[in-house]
Amino acid sequence: MKIEVINIEGKKTDSVELSDKLFMLKPNKNVIQEVVSWQANHLKPRKAKTKQRNEITGSTAKIYAQKGTGGARHSSRKAPIFVGGGVAHGPKGAVYKTKKLNKKVVKLGLIHLLSHKKNANSLFVVEDFKNEIKKTKVFNNFLQKNKLKDSLIISDKNSTSKIIKSARNIPNLKIVEQSGANIYDLLKFKNVVFTTTSLKLLQDRLSKWKNLIH
Repeated sequence: MKIEVINIEGKKTDSVELSDKLFMLKPNKNVIQEVVSWQANHLKPRKAKTKQRNEITGSTAKIYAQKGTGGARHSSRKAPIFVGGGVAHGPKGAVYKTKKLNKKVVKLGLIHLLSHKKNANSLFVVEDFKNEIKKTKVFNNFLQKNKLKDSLIISDKNSTSKIIKSARNIPNLKIVEQSGANIYDLLKFKNVVFTTTSLKLLQDRLSKWKNLIH
């Protein structure tokens, strides 16, 4: 299956071949959801940390006699019931359960979502950017003319260096290199835009996993 290639002026210049095994699948929502859940789990920061009673600095001496005072029984001032004592059941920093997922499933989820983007007519290919685009206005006009606002641009390394300055201030736009393409970003943006080189590299990389596709 072929897809048309456009240039920075919005003109159709050529076409490239898309692998049917990577872009013409029937998307499996369960696989996509599993990968999204896994990636979101790894994005969550776990920085909050409270001290347990064994981490509080201070005396461990019993504050008063066990019996005869008429009051409740207490041990040291480190107990959670006292101000300045430890915190019971508080957050413990980076110690939390991370979700694990087979690498093959992660790749398969990416393939299914790319197929979904193609089926929804939200997948585009542009020529490699050979000349540096210095003006944000020029790149923004290109996006508006081709209805590519709200897009994830999956670029090759050379093209990224040519457009990064002009694209970084445009809202609802993100540029990643093909090696960093991930399912979370693909879902976040309506359109996905490849350069011809990045598309070839991505297809070569994912074709190694085509034996997963039934």
